[in-house]
Amino acid sequence: MSKLTGWWKNRSSAAKVELYTRWSFHFFVLLESCAVFFGLVPQGPDLVTGALLLPLCAQIALCGVVSSKALDWVLGRRERPVRLAAALLALTAVLSVAVLVLRSFGAVSHAGVAPTLAVNTVAFAAGSLTLVLTRVRHMLCVAPAAGAAAAAVALAVGHPAGEAAGYGVGVLLTCGLLVLACGFSAWLLKTVYELDRARELQAQLAVAEERLRFGRDLHDVMGRNLAVIALKSELAVQLARRERPEAVDQMIEVQRIARESQREVRDVVRGYREADLTVELEGARGVLSAAGMDCRVEVRAGRALRPEVQSALGWVVREATTNVLRHGDARSCVISLTAPESGALTLVVENDGAPEVLAGPPGSGLAGLRERLAALDGALEAGPVGDGRFRLTARIPGGQGRGPEARA
Repeated sequence: MSKLTGWWKNRSSAAKVELYTRWSFHFFVLLESCAVFFGLVPQGPDLVTGALLLPLCAQIALCGVVSSKALDWVLGRRERPVRLAAALLALTAVLSVAVLVLRSFGAVSHAGVAPTLAVNTVAFAAGSLTLVLTRVRHMLCVAPAAGAAAAAVALAVGHPAGEAAGYGVGVLLTCGLLVLACGFSAWLLKTVYELDRARELQAQLAVAEERLRFGRDLHDVMGRNLAVIALKSELAVQLARRERPEAVDQMIEVQRIARESQREVRDVVRGYREADLTVELEGARGVLSAAGMDCRVEVRAGRALRPEVQSALGWVVREATTNVLRHGDARSCVISLTAPESGALTLVVENDGAPEVLAGPPGSGLAGLRERLAALDGALEAGPVGDGRFRLTARIPGGQGRGPEARA
């Protein structure tokens, strides 16, 4: 069953919307084909039916091609299909005029054949041509223009005024419906992809901001000390050239500042690598909720946690949150922390929308978490648990999770 549904589950939200939109336009092609077929049935197999069938099939196929290529243009994957759109417009106009002329001269004997063919041909072509337009006001003019043109042509070829008005109203209503559906579908698809790219950009900006913060902290720590080391080293060189004993004192001072700088750098890196569990849990809730997921955080703690345990679990929460955002298409996520007064401490992060088979080789994030937990005699388990759910479980033995007062 997973193989049958994996082609859908393994897609992102934007890709699912695109697939749905494309198949909707394929369905329009099938719908127009059925409308043309059943429209020609009352006419029967005669010369007129044979003459109309081939160009009608070409027009239907061209509608599908224009819709597909126009969607690629909307997503920025190819150039705007102007020539194909012009060919579709010309072919639709010729077919519609031909059907009305044949009906006017009596070649189309059945009264319902001409309206069915003319209205459906113009309406589905208008829906495809809407995707090629760039401005909303131009899209809004498609249905009125098509209706007016149909009524004018019907009057010009000799149809009664009432019948011509019927053609105009029929084309106006059907075109309006399809123009609205096609235009909204294109706008929705473009918006979904823009939101997807914005989320990726937001993640990249967050990483860049963290790098800048680390670089700024490191510059603040090292900038002054390196300047002092350079000045004192230069002074020591000058004193040594003069054979002054103060040069030794200056080099001792340089050595002291260098050791102090090394300690300060370690403090900066340690602060950069440490993660606060409470902050990470709230951050995970906020980030996942902002991404449109139903995130629930459950904490059942009966004891205090040591700082190193909080730091390790905070990194587990951070990495798990990143994986939920990057992989799969989660709609809900549950983060559960259980710390009883005695026994093992357990952190579980479970989400839906996970692919059955992970694409590509495993990353280094989980390996790094296992190393952090191994220092506390802990363990990490991660993998699919069925029904498209993914579970990450971190366990730390009871003795490692106790606070200082409990250990005493």
